[in-house]
Amino acid sequence: MIDLNLTDPRPIYEQITEKMKDLIIRGYLKEHDKMPSVRELSAQLAINPNTIQKAYKQLETEGYIYARPAKGYFVKMPEAKEDKFSELIEHISDLVRELYFLGYPKEKLYQIIDLYYK
Repeated sequence: MIDLNLTDPRPIYEQITEKMKDLIIRGYLKEHDKMPSVRELSAQLAINPNTIQKAYKQLETEGYIYARPAKGYFVKMPEAKEDKFSELIEHISDLVRELYFLGYPKEKLYQIIDLYYK
């Protein structure tokens, strides 16, 4: 489910956070699905449970999961937040600017966008 890159300069908890977000965004984890427990994921990845806990707290802060006492963590679809939109638009703008600089055709970019909006 999650492959970690030990040569990646980012902390392990950030990699886990990113991978979990990706699984949610791509629909592999659906709303209200139970997340693996901290202990399960820690054993599976052979890393400290505190690292998993830190990743889960980050996901909870960002609105991707929620905790139920004595039940665990569950997937939550994040609410639309203007500040998150602004952050993502800034990121997209940087990417589009670079694609333009490299000569990537606008029509192909439109096709990629249309693929996700259908």
